[in-house]
Amino acid sequence: MASMILPWVDAKLMSLFLSQTAAQFPDEHCVMFLDRAGWHKAHVLVVPPNMTLVPLPPYSPELNPAEHVWEYIRENDMRNLVFSDLDKVMDAVEASLHRLHASPDILRSMTAFPLIIKSVA
Repeated sequence: MASMILPWVDAKLMSLFLSQTAAQFPDEHCVMFLDRAGWHKAHVLVVPPNMTLVPLPPYSPELNPAEHVWEYIRENDMRNLVFSDLDKVMDAVEASLHRLHASPDILRSMTAFPLIIKSVA
């Protein structure tokens, strides 16, 4: 189940991620909140027309919905576990993400901040 682990993240890979995300929701306009990683704001980043990127303020992990998702995974699916190798860690994270994908109400409770709802409306 472990996915390929990529040794780097850059604007090219981020552009691919944005493209695949936009393609998964072709009839929606996607709003993605991002921290200020270099590849999130690179000039060569390709943003699909059905997507808007909104940068979060610097040094504000509490506003980043992804941070809450990682906290949930750590607290609910990986707490007190020891893994024999990185593939086992990746399998556990992937399984947790699949469970969250199947539970939109739980995911929404962690990520639908008033700031996000207001930006999308």
